[in-house]
Amino acid sequence: MKAFVKLNPYSFLLLCVCTLRVFSLSVSFSPVDNHLINCGSAVDATVDNRAFVSDSSSSKSQVLTSTRTISLNDDNPALGTPQIYHTARAFTRPSKYVFKVQERGTHMVRLHFHRFKSSRMELYDARFHVLVDGYVVLSNFSGESESRTVIKEYLIWIDAEKLVLTFFPAKRSKFGFVNAIEVISAPKDLILETAQLVDGDRLVNFNGLNRQAFEVLYRVSVGGPKVTPFNDSLWRTWVPDDAYLKSTYGSERVFFGGRIKYQTGGASREVGPDNVYNSARVIKSTNATVPNVNMTWVFPATRDYKYLVRLHFCDIASISLELLYFNVYVNGFLMLKNFDLSYVVNEVLAAPFYADFVVDGDNLGILSVSIGPSNYSMAHAIDGLLNGVEVMKLNNSMGSLDGEVCGGFILKSWPRGNMGVLVPLVAVICLLLSISVVMHRRRTGVSHPVAWTRLPTDMTELSLKQAKQQLR
Repeated sequence: MKAFVKLNPYSFLLLCVCTLRVFSLSVSFSPVDNHLINCGSAVDATVDNRAFVSDSSSSKSQVLTSTRTISLNDDNPALGTPQIYHTARAFTRPSKYVFKVQERGTHMVRLHFHRFKSSRMELYDARFHVLVDGYVVLSNFSGESESRTVIKEYLIWIDAEKLVLTFFPAKRSKFGFVNAIEVISAPKDLILETAQLVDGDRLVNFNGLNRQAFEVLYRVSVGGPKVTPFNDSLWRTWVPDDAYLKSTYGSERVFFGGRIKYQTGGASREVGPDNVYNSARVIKSTNATVPNVNMTWVFPATRDYKYLVRLHFCDIASISLELLYFNVYVNGFLMLKNFDLSYVVNEVLAAPFYADFVVDGDNLGILSVSIGPSNYSMAHAIDGLLNGVEVMKLNNSMGSLDGEVCGGFILKSWPRGNMGVLVPLVAVICLLLSISVVMHRRRTGVSHPVAWTRLPTDMTELSLKQAKQQLR
C-alpha cells in the first residue's frame, strides 16, 4: 500500500463555510421534478407504488417531442415482469424526450432497457447512442441482455429550464429503444461541490464535483442483503458485496437491530438508507493481538476515466466509543490513516458518515477499496468496518461517459448516415477540445489541502454535513 507524503490522518476533509440550507430529517424526500415515463405504452403503469405515465401522443405527459417513432409490445411477457417492461418505444431516426425542469441542480436519470420478442421489430438488432443534456451516456449500445433488465443510472447537473434526452440510431440500418425513463431532481446533499482527488502522492481538492456528469456503476451494501427501490427513499438498488469481496478471510458480517442515528448534516437517509447502515463487514480482534489482515473489494473499471468512490461508515459493532481505529485505502493509496469514526460524528455510536474520493482508473482495469487495522487499533475490539460502497464514473474531457466521441459530432453525424467514416475526424477535433479543457482546469480547477479542523460539538449553528461539505 502506498502512503501519501506528509498526510495528516484527516486531511481528506477540509473545513470551510457552509452555504447549504439545513433540512429537517423528519421530512421524507419529495422531488420537485419527478418524471416517470412508461415508454411505448398507451396506458400508465405502477411499479413499487410509483406511477409511470404513458408517453403516447394522447398522454398528459407530452414529453416525447419526436414523431415517426414505433410502439412495441412484448408478445409473451414473463410472469412477474413489471408492466413497464411489457412495452418499448423504438426510434429509427434521432428522437427526443424533453422534460421540464423546475429545480435546477443535480438530477437522477435512469434509463430502463429490456429486450423482448416483438412481432414488429427484432430488438436484438438495436444499436444506438444516447445523449443526456449533451453528454454522451451510451455509445453503440444494444440493450446488453435478453434475459435480464438493464437499468443505466446517471447524475447530471441541469442549469436550464429543460432536460433533453436524445436517442440516435448508430446508423440508418439500426434503431434505438427504451422501456422506461426516470428524471428526478436529487437532494441537495447527494453530490457536494468538493471532494478529495488523488494527485500523484498527495490529496488535493477536486472543485466543481457536483457539476460533473456521473454514471453510477456500483452501489453495494457491505455485509447485508440486497436493498430494493421500495426500501430506498431515492428508489435505488444496493446489491450484496459478495461478488466484489476479494476474500472473506478475516472478516465478519454484523447486523444491527437498533435505530440508525441520522444527525442533521450527517449522512441523511437520501445519502444512504437504514438498510445499508444497519449491516457491515468488520475486522474483529478476538484475542490479545490485532489481526494482520485487510478486507478488500475489487471493481472492474475502465482506464482513462476518473471515478468518485463514496465509502459509507456507521459504527454498529463497537461496544463503546473511541475503540474503533482503522486505515482506508483506495487503489492501494492510504486515504485515511488511524481513522477515528467516533471523532468525526461527535461521539455517537450508530451515526452514519461517508467520505468521497476521486481517483483515476488504473492500467489493470480495476478499482480497489481496502479496510485494515491501523497503529491505533486495539486488541479485543473492532479493528476495521465498512457499511457501503458506491463507485461512479465521471465524464471525460469530451463530455462523454462512454467512448471518445463528442456529443456535438453525434448530433451532426446523422445526415451522413454511418458514423464510422466520421470517427477519425471526430477524434482529432475532440482531442483538441479536450486539451483546451485540461489546460483551463490546470489554471482554475485544483486547490491544495489545508489542515484538518475538529467538527463542532454545538450543532445549533453548524451541522455535521455543513462541516463535512466544507471540509473538502
